[in-house]
Amino acid sequence: HVQLVESGGGSVQAGGSLTLSCVGSGFTFSTYCMAWFRQAPGKEREGVASIYTSGGVAHYADSVKGRFTISQDNAKNTVYLQMNSLQPEDTAKYYCAARPEGAMGWVLDSLSYNIWGQGTQVTVSS
Repeated sequence: HVQLVESGGGSVQAGGSLTLSCVGSGFTFSTYCMAWFRQAPGKEREGVASIYTSGGVAHYADSVKGRFTISQDNAKNTVYLQMNSLQPEDTAKYYCAARPEGAMGWVLDSLSYNIWGQGTQVTVSS
């Protein structure tokens, strides 16, 4: 069945780094747009980064540009989120999401994604 499984979350100090992974199954990974979203307590879910797995075109939220990098390995059906220079405001639960490449809507709009993982917690202490 269709599934996304995230891993790699944890606790780090400000300035540290983490890499999140998301493995997809049950769909043709290389024809999807993959994305990372995050949600902090009491806040709305926020789009962080997305990538078209067929061509590698990526988009980033302004809040993470220059610090986060999204990448994919189609042979492993996996998308990654390398997070550097982490700050306390990056603390959130991070979710992996997928949508067909031709789906309508902005790539960082959560409403346009129909496949979601269970999330992984990232906590950054000052």
